[in-house]
This record gives sequence, structure tokens and C-alpha cells, in this order.
Amino acid sequence: MKREIVLEPGKGYRHYWRDMWDYRELFAFLAWRDISVRYRQTVIGVAWSLIQPLLTMIVFTIVFGRLANLPSGGAPYPILVFAALLPWQFFSNGLTACSNSLIQNANMISKIYFPRIALPASSIIVSFVDLLLAFVVLLVMMVIYGVWPTWRFIALVPLTGLAGAIALGSGLWFAALNVRYRDFRYLVPFVLQFGLFVSPVGFSSSIVPAEFKLIYSLNPLVGVIDGFRWAILGQDAQLYLPGFLLSCALVTVILLTGVRYFRATERSFADVI
Repeated sequence: MKREIVLEPGKGYRHYWRDMWDYRELFAFLAWRDISVRYRQTVIGVAWSLIQPLLTMIVFTIVFGRLANLPSGGAPYPILVFAALLPWQFFSNGLTACSNSLIQNANMISKIYFPRIALPASSIIVSFVDLLLAFVVLLVMMVIYGVWPTWRFIALVPLTGLAGAIALGSGLWFAALNVRYRDFRYLVPFVLQFGLFVSPVGFSSSIVPAEFKLIYSLNPLVGVIDGFRWAILGQDAQLYLPGFLLSCALVTVILLTGVRYFRATERSFADVI
């Protein structure tokens, strides 16, 4: 009599996350593969990850800082913008990579078992590498403009985790929905384009009237961006604490619900994809 072996994920969260640890080498391989593919056969290599934020910073500085003459709170406007572009680019690149990760690895999903969440999670690593490269540029700009780091710089570590959490949480939602409804791959660029202008990237959130600050913080990226500016610019940036705490709560909700929805739909990926 032939025996049939069926490979399936653990039935509970406990087994599932244990599986993630067991497949940690696969996770590392996926992350390294994405990094190498991103820069393979490019003329200027990693410089591509620097050109986009630099050009965006220049455009926003001219439009919002020079033409619109918006206030910067005493900080150099280029650094004000670039400090916001760090978490925004991290979120933008991470969300795009996460949302497409399942479709791009359809062959793996249909042939072997592994915790599917490893695919979108490993995509965040590539965005984190881009963030580190852009951070070096920020340090050079700070030296040029005479902006010196304070003790607040330490806060960049948990703030980076917060930016990664919203990228992963949102990416899990879109990745799972993208498998079932392919229209969502067209929705992500629109969401990012719209989000760039409603988030305080090219301007300081201090221009928002006090009575609307809490409502404006319903965009969870507001608290993340303001946190980065608070940590980088020191006394030249203030943090609206109620809005920041609201953003932290919303990021937590997005991440937890994203994981829950992804896990609830994960079993059907191989059939639908």
C-alpha cells in the first residue's frame, strides 16, 4: 500500500512561527536573492537607490521651500525633506515589494511548503538596505549644513522598526489581496502617489492647524515622519505626542490585522495563484 505524505503548515500560530524559525535559512536566501537581483546588471549599481530620494528632495525643496516659501522651523529645508524621505522611501519600496512578492514567486508557492509570510517579510530587507544607503547621504548633508546629531538619534532605531511595521502590515494586506484580485497591483502605485502628497514629506506638519492635527495623524505615516524629523533635527523639530501615539496605535492595528488576514487566506494561495 502506498503511503501519501502531505506537507502542510502548522495548524496554530505556535507551530507556524516555529516553522518560520526552521526556515530561517530560506528567509535569508530570499532576502539575499532580492538584493542581488535588484542591482544586477545595472550601470551605476546601488546609486539608483540614492538618485530617487535626492531628486525628490531637490524638487520638493524648490517647490515647497522656495516657491511656496513654507516654514521649516529653523532647519535647512533640504534636510527637513530628506529626513522625511527616509521613512517614506522605506515604506514605499517595502509596500511595493511586499504586494508583488507572492505573484513573483508563484512557482515556489505552488510546488513546496514553507511559511508564505517569508516572501513579503524578506522583501522588507531590500528596502532596509536602501534606507541604510540613503542614511549615509543624510549624514553627509548634515555635515554640510552644520546640523549635528543629539541624543535623539537613538530613537531612529525604534522609529525604523515602526516604519518597517507599517510597510509589512500594509504589504501583507495587499499581497494576499493581490493573489485573489489582480486589480490590486494597479491600486498600490495610486495609493503611494496619493500618499506622498497627503503625508508631510515635502513640508512640515507644523503648518497643519492645531484643531486638525489629531485628525491629520489618522495617516499613520505622519507620526513616523514627524518622529524621524524629531530624532534627526533635534531642537528644530517638535513632536506632536498625541498624534504620534495615535500613529503608533494605527501601525500596530495594521500589522496585526495584516498578519491575521494573510494567515487566514494563506492556505488558498497555491490553488488560486
